[in-house]
Amino acid sequence: PWFLSIDNFLNIGRQTTLVSIIAVGMTFVIISRQIDLSVASTLALSGMSASLAMAFVANNWVVGAVAGLGTGALIGLINGVLTTRLEIPSFLVTLGTLSGARGLALIIADGKVIYGLPDAVVYLGQGRPLPDVPMPVIIFIVVAAIAHYILAYTRFGKHTLATGYNEGAARAPGMPVGRVPLYLYPLSGLMAALAGMLFMARVNSGDPTAGIGYELTAITAAIIGGTNLFGGRGSIFGAIVGALIMG
Repeated sequence: PWFLSIDNFLNIGRQTTLVSIIAVGMTFVIISRQIDLSVASTLALSGMSASLAMAFVANNWVVGAVAGLGTGALIGLINGVLTTRLEIPSFLVTLGTLSGARGLALIIADGKVIYGLPDAVVYLGQGRPLPDVPMPVIIFIVVAAIAHYILAYTRFGKHTLATGYNEGAARAPGMPVGRVPLYLYPLSGLMAALAGMLFMARVNSGDPTAGIGYELTAITAAIIGGTNLFGGRGSIFGAIVGALIMG
């Protein structure tokens, strides 16, 4: 009687929100026949960057959001540049940034947890603007809807699918397949950073050890949801279903 209840399903949704958001970005990357192992470390470093910015620069959620999301996008850009310009396999690149970002998060925080966030930030993780619906669930629904539209109905989404399905065939009519990962990795980094902001807001602190193991959970969610590990097929809805099944 307790499982089939609204409260329990809202709790499941809140608990799986972080993995679901990361899985959204991961779905784009995997569809293009790439991989991103750095998302969990990006989550931690972005949360630490946001926490430190609000603690030592300005106690304002805008400052934290710029620092956190900017950190995630920067890590993604590094991954994209190394993968596309230097042609290093994405597995090796993101395995390196996995360790590097986590180590940097520990270094800049001196291995400590940062407490004392603004109330506006805490509201993102703990607030309920609609009756009994947690704020992270609402944010995730908005993000998932936008991501679904981009993947299913935009030129960029079609290029992503085509690149993963058959790069040679996609290159023939002039699709910019070489630049697709350069855009996808910052997107994945942004999704991981957003998850890091929500994690930070939910626990009201910046934790350099946050999100350990989330990269494998997000990959698994995408695969369970029907995303082809070898590229060319996948959907945002499927990734969400995969995350909920695991949750």
